[in-house]
Amino acid sequence: MKLCTFEVATTLGRRQRLGAVLPAGIVDLNFACAWHLARKGEVRPYTLADVLVPDTLLEFLRGGDTSMGFARATLASLGEALPAGPPGGLNGETLLYTPDSVSLRAPLPEPPSVRDFYAFEAHVKKGFEKRGEPMPPEWYEIPVYYQSTRQNIIGTGEDVLWPSFTEKFDYELEIAAVIGRAGRNIPAASALAHIAGFTVMNDFSARDIQRREMRVRLGPAKGKDWSTAFGPVIVTTDEIGDPYALAMTARVNGEEWSRGSTATLHWKFEQMIEFLSRDQTIRPGDILGSGTVGTGCGLELDRWVRPGDIMELEIEKIGVLRNRVVRSADGTHTPP
Repeated sequence: MKLCTFEVATTLGRRQRLGAVLPAGIVDLNFACAWHLARKGEVRPYTLADVLVPDTLLEFLRGGDTSMGFARATLASLGEALPAGPPGGLNGETLLYTPDSVSLRAPLPEPPSVRDFYAFEAHVKKGFEKRGEPMPPEWYEIPVYYQSTRQNIIGTGEDVLWPSFTEKFDYELEIAAVIGRAGRNIPAASALAHIAGFTVMNDFSARDIQRREMRVRLGPAKGKDWSTAFGPVIVTTDEIGDPYALAMTARVNGEEWSRGSTATLHWKFEQMIEFLSRDQTIRPGDILGSGTVGTGCGLELDRWVRPGDIMELEIEKIGVLRNRVVRSADGTHTPP
């Protein structure tokens, strides 16, 4: 499945809902589940649907295999009915939206946590090379990470503000895993079962302040945690297939700047989970970023995005995460 969070206008204002992306459009999974349950003869379809397939992605992930199973059954039932035309909900709700009638938002607008790893060797080597430093042997011993913001998350199509505290704004092309099953002290051999799916991540970076704060051997912090983009969807593990065979590209204003592959990951997500979960519980909705693929940022290329630029990060089988860089609305900061 391709899971998403979409926003739709209602008589009570704009609402965000859990969706599944199909070739025919975007399904409201919660209302469609109620329709599916009523079709099976359930007498309280809305009550059951709210439990089995909630209308937010985070609550859905907390439902584990049960929620996944009912969502798949709902989509199969809907697929049977579609040849006769999209059915309506039990009380006239729209079950299938055309893509242009809704707006996609970040799949998880406020995840429980975001940890970003440093797992692509080519990117790490290039960073130390540019600083004139040797590659630390510890990098090959443990999959290191830092904690990023769980707030100020944006999705595809949303603008990202050029922050007032930087002159060097950068994008970072990453793949991220979304945890779907809680666990603690998880061995790498069974870690894949704890991943619900994968999405595209743009780890926006303020390179100048990042460089300053890391000179005191802390961070990255302010240079990273002011905003992050995820999307456009989360693709479940059964549909993604091999997560280590996906092409990754980044374009700025339509021009390709970066190209890589998940095949070049040194540290796999299973190893990240094993390390992260040592005497620590991971939970549904937690996000694990891969770190930047080799050549996947302007820092490596000595090229920088500018206000008005449109960044498009694409990963095979997942889709395109698109964001435009904008100046402050009040004009207090105009980068050179």
